[in-house]
Amino acid sequence: MERCNDHALHECNGGTMNREVFITCAVTGGGDTAGRSPHVPVTPQQIADSALEAHSAGAAIVHLHVRDPRTSLGSRDPGLYRELVAIIRERSTDVILNLTGGMGGEILFSQPDRPLPPMAATDFVGPQDRMAHIIELRPELASLDTGSLNFDETLYATTPSWLRQMCTGYREARVCPELEVFELGHIELAKQLIREGLIDEPAVFQLCLGIKYGAPATSEAMMAMRNALPPGAIWAAFGLGSLQIPMAVQAVLMGGNVRVGLEDNLFLDKGVLATNAQLVTRAKEVIERMGARVLSSAETRQKLRLATRP
Repeated sequence: MERCNDHALHECNGGTMNREVFITCAVTGGGDTAGRSPHVPVTPQQIADSALEAHSAGAAIVHLHVRDPRTSLGSRDPGLYRELVAIIRERSTDVILNLTGGMGGEILFSQPDRPLPPMAATDFVGPQDRMAHIIELRPELASLDTGSLNFDETLYATTPSWLRQMCTGYREARVCPELEVFELGHIELAKQLIREGLIDEPAVFQLCLGIKYGAPATSEAMMAMRNALPPGAIWAAFGLGSLQIPMAVQAVLMGGNVRVGLEDNLFLDKGVLATNAQLVTRAKEVIERMGARVLSSAETRQKLRLATRP
């Protein structure tokens, strides 16, 4: 496939500043952050309230994890997802739901001389279990991590064959995969799945920047990843921590869309803990000051060609 280059940027979606931007809010994530901020929502009711507040502030899409209310840690419990989606849908049919498909891939290895069996905290399951809540609840979007990634003592692991199964499951449920990519190799695997006809075009990508041992949150890394995307791809990007807003600005300048939220950053300003709504408000203000317009959920739904839901 032909890449973007300096002489043909106009031919690639993302070659110039995006004037019509959608915002995704990553509401809570699955990391151990609930003890670091009282604003990180934990129960399905709290997550739903925070998601809808973010939507009212300007987020067209809410990216959702659930947490175990007893431990505050990330969970794959379909019952918690069922409760969360029911609460949101009872109050709003406008906001676009994006459920994570990334839980259940963590392997915590034991000592180097005896790496197996893995440690008890390992949460590693196959593709059917990873997407059980997605197949049941049929959100308009669901994330799909298109590759493995190292953390300190943990490996997030998936395989091409497992991703093929998940793509098939998403398609049968009429769920659009949001392809989360953490480095260039993940984009190459995603393009292979597109070539195999498992992902419809235009494909939707999320460039994940600043995760340890993944692509750094820099302009150079974002440009390299953007330039590696297939022609016509629709993309957004985020940076972790204090680089959340700077990377949002960079994404708009490079033709992309924006993700903010407490999954990726707990602070509004230095030393000031944020809410999801405040982060969305800040991103919207910055985007509009750049001369771009923030899209509504209805406009984003049309842009992404999402399947309609009753």
